[in-house]
Amino acid sequence: MITGGSGFIGSHIVDEALRRDMEVWVAVRKSTSRRYLQDSRINFIEININSADDVYKKLYSLSFDYVVHAAGVTKCADENDFFRINTEGTRQLTEGILRSGMKVRKFVYLSSLSVYGAIHEEQPYVPIKEEDHPQPNTKYGESKLLAEKYLDSISGKLPVVILRPTGVYGPREKDYLMMAKSIKNHVDFSVGYKRQDITFVYVKDVVKAVFLALERGESGRKYFLSDGNVYQSTTFSNLIREELGHPWWIRIKSPLFLLKIITTIGEWTGRITGKVTALNNDKYNILSQRNWQCDITPAVKELGYSPEYNLQRGVKETIEWYKENKWL
Repeated sequence: MITGGSGFIGSHIVDEALRRDMEVWVAVRKSTSRRYLQDSRINFIEININSADDVYKKLYSLSFDYVVHAAGVTKCADENDFFRINTEGTRQLTEGILRSGMKVRKFVYLSSLSVYGAIHEEQPYVPIKEEDHPQPNTKYGESKLLAEKYLDSISGKLPVVILRPTGVYGPREKDYLMMAKSIKNHVDFSVGYKRQDITFVYVKDVVKAVFLALERGESGRKYFLSDGNVYQSTTFSNLIREELGHPWWIRIKSPLFLLKIITTIGEWTGRITGKVTALNNDKYNILSQRNWQCDITPAVKELGYSPEYNLQRGVKETIEWYKENKWL
């Protein structure tokens, strides 16, 4: 069973499970888009994962070997929704599964590198490691960390493996699409004058790690995921521009104080209108963070994780998909 199967990462997980001839169930709401879930082999089950009672009622007569929990939100109009969906939704889902008596072989949770926040900022450009103390500086990161802590508390009852990908990009992703559209329209926008080390992971490599975790992951383990490389802030935009045919552009580098003003206005506008905006206080903390390095050695050694996509290959495939699907 896959939660969040209609989303960016979740839909790719569904595709891979089908490719492996697995019996695939996708947990959905009535309002869930099924745009990427058209394969007739997919089984759907309507569940409110924020209700342990509903999870129990819908699952007590079913049995899944594996559960991948990819449902969650990365931006909200109301910051309380981060905790309602990412934290409480995880707790309610797992409580319902435990009450059902289902013997799950492996439960994989998609967390985020954001649970660590801006650590090592005083001594930047040092890879984040598992033994470092998480210090999330966004509501999104806080909500994911609280979900992780809850899953730690039930690890003896449910075999949980946690994956912490860095910035995930690829076909069907919309946030990085904004950058591609901006470059197509001749503007490349970045913030901060201090060196920024960025890491990325292509969606297909995340999916690869999910199935390695199902096969080999030990309960209680947590793994960072990236493509194993470290990039500068301009690398991504340079590659996008190359794939777009080198349009003329203006590169604008904004000081952090200006970004703070813009995201503060966006935050208040979102609260007043109730509409989700990408320009919010969380986005400021993410864009202003200078160090996104992480150590993927445990995933390589314990899971056999070997990323197949560097940024150049991944951007090429992503831009091609955007063009083919008329997103660009």
